Amino acid sequence: MKPIVAIVGRPNVGKSTLFNALAGSQISIVKDTPGVTRDRIYTDISWLNINFTLIDTGGIEPDSGDIILSQMREQAQIAIDTADVIILLTDVRQGLVDADAKVADMLRRSHKPVVLVVNKVDHFDKYMPDVYEFYNLGIGEPIAISASGKLGIGDMLDQVTSYFHQEDLEEEEDERPRVAVVGKPNVGKSSIINKLLGENRVIVSDVAGTTRDAIDTEIVWEGREYVFIDTAGLRRKSRVKEELERYSIIRTVTAVERADIVVVVIDATEGVTEQDAKIAGIAHERGKGVIIAVNKWDAVEKDDKTIYEHTKRIRETLSYMPYAEMLFISAETGQRLPKLFAMIDIVLENQTLRVATGVLNEIISEAIALQQPPSDKGKRLKIYYITQAAVKPPTFVVFVNDKQLMHFSYVRYLENRIREAFGFRGTSLKFIIRERKDKN
Repeated sequence: MKPIVAIVGRPNVGKSTLFNALAGSQISIVKDTPGVTRDRIYTDISWLNINFTLIDTGGIEPDSGDIILSQMREQAQIAIDTADVIILLTDVRQGLVDADAKVADMLRRSHKPVVLVVNKVDHFDKYMPDVYEFYNLGIGEPIAISASGKLGIGDMLDQVTSYFHQEDLEEEEDERPRVAVVGKPNVGKSSIINKLLGENRVIVSDVAGTTRDAIDTEIVWEGREYVFIDTAGLRRKSRVKEELERYSIIRTVTAVERADIVVVVIDATEGVTEQDAKIAGIAHERGKGVIIAVNKWDAVEKDDKTIYEHTKRIRETLSYMPYAEMLFISAETGQRLPKLFAMIDIVLENQTLRVATGVLNEIISEAIALQQPPSDKGKRLKIYYITQAAVKPPTFVVFVNDKQLMHFSYVRYLENRIREAFGFRGTSLKFIIRERKDKN
């Protein structure tokens, strides 16, 4: 389970610069998946083999001092709700400001680990005396950095990662399937979980979810235990729609991070929206198993074509995840809800399916015979060998003569052939292309 780190700070202290400096230091190639809009609210960071997710808690549009303070408090609250470690970013040139002190106070009371970072220290000799002033915040030693010059960032990351608990980094022994129920506000996420609980009449113990304040609910179905992670936990009155949207995306990232399977709930009466596509995109990017649950199906006027038309529309909007399973349900009446468990089991099985290398290479040879690999300027792509390297999501390493020749469309073609042969319903597949020079 990846720990989550959030950045909090006033306008113009360099939050985005720091975020981009860290995001840019990733060597891994992040391919933008067509259809997934990338709000750079979160990014994956790897520091000395420790992986974590970094969240930017929000942009503030400064009008006046008190608005800045109230929006910083909002940010701090998001960070306290969702993060394992919080970075409070300040600016050596603006010096210590009242808003910093008030937010530091809030963070101190949360008992979450806070790393105090002083930005824009481009010359250590010149600015160090000013950095010491930040000791007055009473949240520990200030770490001096320059986000634009990438100075001091290593010390900062050492400090941040020192707070991760070993158990956060190790895979949990808990074998129970973890299911995150995500979706826009008021789409019926909690109702679904409550209905599942009510129908089963099992003894439910609410396990307070790890360090984050999500409540994990255990549900037993036909003798098997499932842990449901509900992102609806916090109802926030937010003045600004964008802020609420950003908040729900951050909540979604934190829940998806902890889950094996993600149930994306869509409101049948509204149809599929751009916000739905963003939320589903997070699960897709994270390589989780995905089930699209179309809720409030009882409220839709139906004829014999309704399901077909709805399915078509959803598939078009979520075209980057054709593998996702789909279920039309009603939390209100309980319609088709029991089918959810059977579907979760199928998707889990596919997420952890391993294919023997020999069989895999047979499928690929056949695919190559049917459709020649692409060529460029007389040079043709050669595929030497394919092997499955991991599960959750199933990950395949393909050895080729030239990576540049491996077009996205050909990877998609090979993926479709593998899916035809082995199913892999409900899970994305990941392909890593490696170059190997010709032996002859």
